[in-house]
Amino acid sequence: MSRIAFIGLGHMGGPMATNLLKAGHQLRVFDLVAASVEQAAARGAVAAVNAIDAVAGAEIVISMLPASRHVEGLYLGNDGLLSHIPAGVLVIDCSTIAPASAQKVAKAATERGLAMLDAPVSGGTAGAAAGTLTFIVGGQAETLERARPVFSAMGKNIFHVGDSGAGQVAKLCNNMALGVIMAVTGEALALGAAHGLDAKVLSQMMAVSTGRSWATEVCNPWPGVLDNAPASRGYSGGFGNDLMLKDLGLAAEAAVSVGASVPLGELARNLYALNSKAGRGGLDFSSVVKLLAPDS
Repeated sequence: MSRIAFIGLGHMGGPMATNLLKAGHQLRVFDLVAASVEQAAARGAVAAVNAIDAVAGAEIVISMLPASRHVEGLYLGNDGLLSHIPAGVLVIDCSTIAPASAQKVAKAATERGLAMLDAPVSGGTAGAAAGTLTFIVGGQAETLERARPVFSAMGKNIFHVGDSGAGQVAKLCNNMALGVIMAVTGEALALGAAHGLDAKVLSQMMAVSTGRSWATEVCNPWPGVLDNAPASRGYSGGFGNDLMLKDLGLAAEAAVSVGASVPLGELARNLYALNSKAGRGGLDFSSVVKLLAPDS
């Protein structure tokens, strides 16, 4: 088993760290939220006083942070974490960030003799808790082989999609599609409900028809359709609207960088921006249905 430093114990990082502990790995953890560190320590991790303390003696460093600025702020600079990690240590960033940021940090890591992967995840908080995440990996193939046992403790699917930054591009493609699908599923259910249809029956029909998707079967946006979906608990938990908005913004930036056209992605980004301005930025992104059916 490995000695792992885990930095970032939020809605995704916390359960991921727990699954590493269950697999027998030794964890030294840090988060800016003290309660999150305490919870991990109660499960068997060693609490670190800061990120630099967390990497002491680590063979592998894993980070799970909200945005590009947090990742760059953690690793780069004269007193960034990369300057405190010994050569030969494997660094894995599971955050969803701009591809250019991932490449920038990976380049700095390489210059210090560190192997690094960008490995954003798909599967949401439920997948993080269940250990069924999908890892979307950018970096060298031989580096991935070093990381595979660690990924396997936290997920069930591992895709190597290319060099540094490629994991981020692939993740943004996935989340752009997810954002569009969630919005149009909510739109379809709102249309049916406006005609007097039962949203639960309509969802069940769509789930076995050509309109089926993760939004109809796992994270249905209509309250009361799926008991375990965020929509049925006031849109609490799950994947935050503002996180989806961030990812759609990154997808738009990635499109501009190569001259690609993403008209539906841009439309979805505007919908989630409107949902955020309506005060639902901290709710699950499926709350975007409230723009179409405020009384749902």
